[in-house]
Amino acid sequence: MSTTTPDRSHLTHAGAGTRKPVAPTPARAGWRQWGALAVLMLPVLMVSMDNTVLSFALPDISSSLRPSGTALLWVVDIYALMLAGLLVAMGSLGDRIGRRRLLLVGAVGFGAVSFFAAQAGDINGLIAARALLGVFGATLMPSTLSLLRNIFTDRQQRRLAIAVWAAGFSAGAALGPVIGGWLLEHFTWHSVFLINLPVVALLVPLALWLVPESRDPNPGPVDPISIVLSMTTMLPIVYAIKTFAEHGFTAVVGWALAIGVASVVVFVRRQLVREHPLVDVRMFRNRVFSGALVANLLSLMGLTGFLFFGAQFLQLVVGLDPMDAALVLVPGLVATIAAGLLVVKLVPLFGVRAVVSVSFGLSAVGYAIAAFAGSVPSATSIAVAFLVLGIGIGFAETLTNDVVVSSVPAEKSGAASALSETAYEIGAVLGTAVLGGILTATYRAQVAVPPLAGTEAQREAAGETLGGAMELASSIPPQVGHWLVDSAHLAFDHAVQTTSAVAILIALGAAAVSWFTLRDAGR
Repeated sequence: MSTTTPDRSHLTHAGAGTRKPVAPTPARAGWRQWGALAVLMLPVLMVSMDNTVLSFALPDISSSLRPSGTALLWVVDIYALMLAGLLVAMGSLGDRIGRRRLLLVGAVGFGAVSFFAAQAGDINGLIAARALLGVFGATLMPSTLSLLRNIFTDRQQRRLAIAVWAAGFSAGAALGPVIGGWLLEHFTWHSVFLINLPVVALLVPLALWLVPESRDPNPGPVDPISIVLSMTTMLPIVYAIKTFAEHGFTAVVGWALAIGVASVVVFVRRQLVREHPLVDVRMFRNRVFSGALVANLLSLMGLTGFLFFGAQFLQLVVGLDPMDAALVLVPGLVATIAAGLLVVKLVPLFGVRAVVSVSFGLSAVGYAIAAFAGSVPSATSIAVAFLVLGIGIGFAETLTNDVVVSSVPAEKSGAASALSETAYEIGAVLGTAVLGGILTATYRAQVAVPPLAGTEAQREAAGETLGGAMELASSIPPQVGHWLVDSAHLAFDHAVQTTSAVAILIALGAAAVSWFTLRDAGR
């Protein structure tokens, strides 16, 4: 006699004689949730663009403010440095006071400081403004990713939302030079800061309308000591890395490392004994979580380092104006966006670790094309190299951020997002500090400046940066000027090749690390 077995697919076995309901299916997002995603793209684009928007403005800044090579690096570095130092504290603060509230405070402050940055009359004022932009930028980025974690509760929809977010982040980093190039074609370098004002004016009312507030329902008390320790960990360590890349090991580097290492030891011990830690450091015991953070960091290191020399090469060696130089990077920009969305379809087929490992292989190929395709780089080789690199960045950024935020409870998403963003910003700092530092040091060692050409300050600037050499060459007799230009171009070519060789080794090492650490990341 046949019988019909009742459908018990809605139940799970909970032990002998007991059953409990399966957790309810997460609600799928509607138009308001997707509208909120569109709104959250505004701060993502704004902050990521500010990481790279100055790339094409560096020659103009060099000739206008006459900074040293070190000061020029600080203009780029200080923004990401402040972000890296404050993200953990701001992510935890958002969990406590509300992520949307922190987002709005940061947006208003970011807009105000952008206006003052546009008025900077000397290099020190510009560096200070960039530092404040980093402070307010640190309030924006953890809020965007943690809000997405709470808005999209369906796993597949959340992965798609994070893919859009990551594509926007990577696209913003790549779009910065494009927007900057167009602005510099028509205006001075001051204009690259003023573009933030209309974005802020649009963001605030739309966020109040479409983005829901969220916070940790049981966050525990604010821990000022842990906040200070997070800053005294990140700032000195990142500063030490940057200074070591430029000047080698010095007493300052040693003291900075000592302060950072001591702070991280005290910080970790404090988090382990507190009932409500600022950051649950036990998350780092998860190999997948830690591997995703490392991959996030290294992918942005490659991108930022490439843009640092690529923008200068296209303008000062190839001779393109800012807008034409920016257009060379458009194919790579499109590839970054497309790859970030395509990877959602690739992961079910190949798995996370395979796709992330391949992404670093693509980064290595991109650098190889830029440096070694032909006798010297060209606009075409830079365009193709950035296209290949962009595909790799799009793959890596989507998956690493998805792994990080999906591995923690929704109420702790602010802290996890902050760690992911910290890895991103440290990568940006390392890209400029390590790869940019190698580029600058190699250029200094190779360039030959005529001993009696121009003033002492002009000769010093020419020996520091390619922009300084071009400025001096335009103000001295043509015969000597042509000789200086040839020497500077050759020195810069050698610097690009040296920097690319180091970047290739880093990318291949990152591919191997990703293959082993992301083994259990799934599909």
